[in-house]
Amino acid sequence: MKSLEELKAIREKMQGQIGLRSESSEKTRVVVGMATCGIASGARPVLNALSDAVQSKGLSNVQVTMTGCIGLCQYEPIVEVFEPGKDKVTYVKMTPEKALEVVDQHLIRGQVVSKYTIAEVLG
Repeated sequence: MKSLEELKAIREKMQGQIGLRSESSEKTRVVVGMATCGIASGARPVLNALSDAVQSKGLSNVQVTMTGCIGLCQYEPIVEVFEPGKDKVTYVKMTPEKALEVVDQHLIRGQVVSKYTIAEVLG
């Protein structure tokens, strides 16, 4: 960075990207923890099952992404569902089979699969 103009250009570019992100906030985000503990616990097959199911069912309003450490290693694999205007739902000790059930019940029918949530496990 050599000038104030260059800094302003970078700022404008980044503000444009922030705007793009907020447009996608209308989508439901499904986030899979893919840190070392998640991968070791089987998060990759869970991520693949979620991605394949969302794509095959044509759920254009759902975005499946990955993140690093969620901070609850003993409950991995972890899947978090962020729906616009609703509280986050955290699913724990997931398997590909459980992930498919979450797609069918939660993402398609709107019914949280309570038996797989952290609230149920802790509670």
